[in-house]
Amino acid sequence: MNRETFKEACGRIIDSCGKEPGIGTLSEKTIHAVLKQYLCPDRACQEQKVGGFIADIRLPDRIIEIQTKGFDKLRRKLDAFLPLCPVTIVYPVAHIKYLRWIDPLTGQISAPRKSPRQGTVYQIIPELYKIKSYLRDPNLGFKVVLIDLEEYRMLDGWSRDKKRGSTKCDRIPSGLYDEVDIDFQESWPALLPDGLPDPFTSADYKKAARVSQGCAGTALHILYYAGCLTRTGKKGNSYLYRRKDPYAV
Repeated sequence: MNRETFKEACGRIIDSCGKEPGIGTLSEKTIHAVLKQYLCPDRACQEQKVGGFIADIRLPDRIIEIQTKGFDKLRRKLDAFLPLCPVTIVYPVAHIKYLRWIDPLTGQISAPRKSPRQGTVYQIIPELYKIKSYLRDPNLGFKVVLIDLEEYRMLDGWSRDKKRGSTKCDRIPSGLYDEVDIDFQESWPALLPDGLPDPFTSADYKKAARVSQGCAGTALHILYYAGCLTRTGKKGNSYLYRRKDPYAV
């Protein structure tokens, strides 16, 4: 992780737009471009054809795909890429987000307002479920990139203040907070939070990870399927889980 390099990548991409950030750009386009610049500034390695598909980044030892949502759309690419080499799916998450609103009539942009929600690594869990059947593949890994950003939205929604149902114009990164690598082949994957008892239930996971009960249940389903956890019984109606012993036969 290099925060200075990330800021330089932000500057290069935003300067190359030659326009006011957030106006006339496509949703997610700026984040995607910044991450490509940050992860591999060599354009010769970007947008390369591999196995009949275009890879975001093709390095000598791996393929990197940047996906902001919709992991299910990656299935055909994964079928083509995974037999050839390791694949890392990079998933950006807004750590700290500032909202800015654009008046569609005047083009005026509001002052930034900080969102009360703070992004975490656990936001990748619903996306992982969409490609659950691929998680046991040793060639597949993930990188969650937690970034600070400004999100630009049009005041064109259906509510009285025009904010609900509004159109997202773009998200402009401003800084890098953290990078978290997730490897389901490891015995201590990053999706297992600190502070879990032994054994633990989905309620324990919910408390330790500070996620919803639904997210906790999905996370444990994924981790169990991927072979990171074992079930040791039940506590009431809830399964009891333990981290899998990496040396167990």
